[in-house]
Amino acid sequence: MNGSGRILVVDDEPQIRRVMKTALTAHGYEAYEARTGEEALDGLRECNPDLILLDMNMPGMGGMAACRSIRAISETPIIVLSVRDQEQDKIAALDAGADDYVTKPFSVNELMARIRANLRRTPWQADSEEPIVLSERLKVDFGARQVIANGHEVRLTPKEFDLLHYFVANANKPITHRKLLQTLWGPDYGDEVEYLRVFVSQLRKKIEDDPAHPRYIVTEPWVGYRFALPSRNLNESRE
Repeated sequence: MNGSGRILVVDDEPQIRRVMKTALTAHGYEAYEARTGEEALDGLRECNPDLILLDMNMPGMGGMAACRSIRAISETPIIVLSVRDQEQDKIAALDAGADDYVTKPFSVNELMARIRANLRRTPWQADSEEPIVLSERLKVDFGARQVIANGHEVRLTPKEFDLLHYFVANANKPITHRKLLQTLWGPDYGDEVEYLRVFVSQLRKKIEDDPAHPRYIVTEPWVGYRFALPSRNLNESRE
């Protein structure tokens, strides 16, 4: 299955960039290159990529710092590529703003599947919706992609916003880890529970009064999560 879109490949090894560019072009993507994190930031402005493939081990700025810098100015999906396969490495990359993590070595088919998963529009999303008042402290306008928490607008990454959207759409229902992963990342996912831990933690920090004792995003032990909300709030917001 071929795709379309602009992909920025950030890696300091010329051979890897050539191989990646060839594979991406063969699958219908426009491929651009950057050798360092600094070049990646320049490339972000110049080619306006739809997705970034970011190597973790680079000289200069380094992959982790580059990831944070990119995320500070852009919502472009970031897939981190790394030889490290420990859970703490994945968590650190996701904490830095990555949307996905692929361990080297990987097959071209695996990488293309990950790219498609991170480029696709989540099918349950509506193009526009009326603003929803979840409580006096939390208001969400899904059409405008705007979240107001405690009177202040908070900036969510694309994945955080998708997660909140899905939680609200399924308020008061326990949702399994697998269901969340396969809905937000795609059918090839299901076991990457550390992804959810990171994104739920980040989302709690942004919308909860006390992230350590969440009011909205409640953990369902051994199951997943539940977005706790009195149903009358949702009904009243749509009247």
